[in-house]
Amino acid sequence: MIKWLASPADYLSVWRDMQDYTNLRGADTPDEIWLCEHAPVYTLGQAGSPGHVLNPAGIPIVHCDRGGQVTYHGPGQVMAYALFDLRRVDMYVKEYVTLLEGAVIDTLAEAGVAGACRKPGAPGVYVPDPDGGGELAKIAALGIKIRNGRAYHGVSLNVDMDLAPFLGINPCGYAGLRTVDMAACGVRRELADVGEALARNLVAAWRRARPTAVGGEPACSPV
Repeated sequence: MIKWLASPADYLSVWRDMQDYTNLRGADTPDEIWLCEHAPVYTLGQAGSPGHVLNPAGIPIVHCDRGGQVTYHGPGQVMAYALFDLRRVDMYVKEYVTLLEGAVIDTLAEAGVAGACRKPGAPGVYVPDPDGGGELAKIAALGIKIRNGRAYHGVSLNVDMDLAPFLGINPCGYAGLRTVDMAACGVRRELADVGEALARNLVAAWRRARPTAVGGEPACSPV
């Protein structure tokens, strides 16, 4: 199931709903993808250091239970929360991270953003800095939580947003890391269209990874 949450989505409310959904899941509970656009918020991962928040400038800070350090969510960024049962398809966390990144890379390629790639040792998706210089800039952040073999949280993809709040943090714990969006790369798309494409690519990647576990429906069947 793929569904859009009301916009702007309150981060704390969505986080609680994800936890409830995951805690109440059974062996046959369908996997879901929740798409949304958040009100401005900084989120710190479970082991995130508050020292990476340099100047919050009044933006709320939420210390949550995903992996990773600090990132920013706000208008113009699409969030895809993937509530997938990894245990019933025998998928390892590292493989799942690769799957999420691959779906973002496919989405950017379809939209015409050139050069999207992974960066060794730094989860997420990167693109060549549109201002040149040969460096990579981050365009999508990833953070997940696994509870009883079931994943929640997901990926955020910057579409067309105010990037200034990223200057108030060390994005994902990296001082000086440049963060960009699709618009800065010369590609303007409607956020809803990007979200739908990202969800389709997440489902396609899930099916490719475990073709025997997935039938005609987006949800997985036990194996």
